[in-house]
Formats: sequence, structure tokens, C-alpha cells
Amino acid sequence: MLSRPADAGAPPLHALIAAELDMPVDPRIAALAARIAARHPGAVAMIFYGSCLRSGTLEGQMLDFYLIVRDYRTAYPARWLAAANRLVPPNVFPFAEDGLAAKYAVLSLADLDGQTGPGAASVSVWARFAQPVRLVWASDDGARAAVTGAVAQAAATMWTLAPPHPDPLERWRAGFTLTYDAELRAERGDRPGSIVDWDPARYLRLAALLGHLPDAHSDRRWAGLRRRGKALTLLRLAKASLTFAGGIDYLAWKINRHAGAGIEIRPWHRRWPLLAALVLLPRLLRAGAVR
Repeated sequence: MLSRPADAGAPPLHALIAAELDMPVDPRIAALAARIAARHPGAVAMIFYGSCLRSGTLEGQMLDFYLIVRDYRTAYPARWLAAANRLVPPNVFPFAEDGLAAKYAVLSLADLDGQTGPGAASVSVWARFAQPVRLVWASDDGARAAVTGAVAQAAATMWTLAPPHPDPLERWRAGFTLTYDAELRAERGDRPGSIVDWDPARYLRLAALLGHLPDAHSDRRWAGLRRRGKALTLLRLAKASLTFAGGIDYLAWKINRHAGAGIEIRPWHRRWPLLAALVLLPRLLRAGAVR
């Protein structure tokens, strides 16, 4: 676990993010992150995020990580995995050890920068990094600086693209709501608001540092993000059927947990997970289990 203090000479936004990235986590999380990083040559950082960070509950849950690598070619022994990660980032893999289960998404340093900025084709990376995240392993100070810059950029992207509102907390809530609508998601309708309500003081501090940025909200821009985001979600699900062992069971668990859809996975679903996803998706959309 990193314990380096934030650079006193950094811009205020970067200093706030650096201090947040350094906040302590359960030592088991840092140990798990280091073991995942050891699987991939060229790994530079492990970022912990998501519902387990907010709840502090690890047992019986799926921990969420982003693994940042220098480049995809170095990170994988198989060229097809590097190509898949480059064409439709990220690749997602499962990992389990010492009673903890996790999934981790792999991004290169270049894609980390591109996917957290306002020109990103989808919301999937910057929407997650605009939330609290922790840097639980890093190879060096350069990696640490890159992650700090990307997380600061993600917060700025969310703020500028969110609909303007005199109440900064409402602006954050509206922004997160739009990002949920821009992906196929199984979570409850109140989930975006609960993200902000978990630590409203944090979002107020960010708003004070981001308030000078020009408004970039556009209904047309969000319509494009929704179209591309839902299509990319399907592509990533298809790719995960090749890289994520047990992925169909995980998806069913998550949808049942958040939406109460009552999905039952049959043996043929596990044998042909991509076909199963295509069969189940229309049913889930009709029932409103995913949106």
C-alpha cells in the first residue's frame, strides 16, 4: 500500500486527488492487487473502485480493480489478447485468492488518459474515476502521477458534461444519472444519487475546484454517448465471454442482486455464454432489469 503524502506543490485539484488516492484500505485489498499486477509484465498501477470501496464489505462480494499497464503487447503472452484490449478496451479478467473474489479491467497508460477525457467515446472509464478511487499499488512515482492526472481529468470531464445546476450536488447527481443511462446497467434507479450521498462533502470540495471550468453539457453529445455506450457494452460482454471464466454466472448474480430478475443459468448458458447473452438480453430489456 502506498503511503506517500501528496505533493505540496501540486495544483489544488491534483493535491486533493492524490490525498484521496492514498487513503488506507484493508491490507487484503492491497495484497490482492499486488498479486494481480504480478501476473502482467509492464504493470504500473492498480486502482481499486466501486461498491466494495464504499461499503467496506469484502466477503461474498466481487472487488473491482483497474490494472494499468505500459502497453498491451508487453502485458500479455498472447497477441490476440493484446489486440482485443487495443480494439475494444478494456479486457476484463476474474481473480480469486484467500477467500476474496475480484475482477480487473486492463487499460494502457495511453487509454487511461484518452478514456478519462471529454473526447472519450464512452463514459465507462471517466464515470467510474469521477467517483472515489484508491491507488493500492504503483510501480513508481511516474505511474502515480499518471493515475493522479487521469483521475483529476475524469472528475473535470464529469463536471463539465453534467447539466448545470445552482446546487453542485444536484449537478453531480444529474451527471451520474446520465452516465448510468449511457450504459446497459442493472443497478437500481437511485444508485447514481447514492454515489454522491455517500460523501457529499467530497463532491462539494471538487465542485469548488472545478467551478471555473466552462460548461460543455450538450444533449446531442449525451445522445451520442448513449448510443455508443450501449453498443460498446454489448461488444465488451461478447469479448468477456472469451476472457472471463464464469462470466455468465457473475452477470446473472449482479443482475439478480440489483434488479431481482430471477435469472437462472443453465448448463448450455455456460457452454455458449455469448449466445446465452444474446438470448437473455431481450428478456432483460423487456423486464427493465437492464436499461
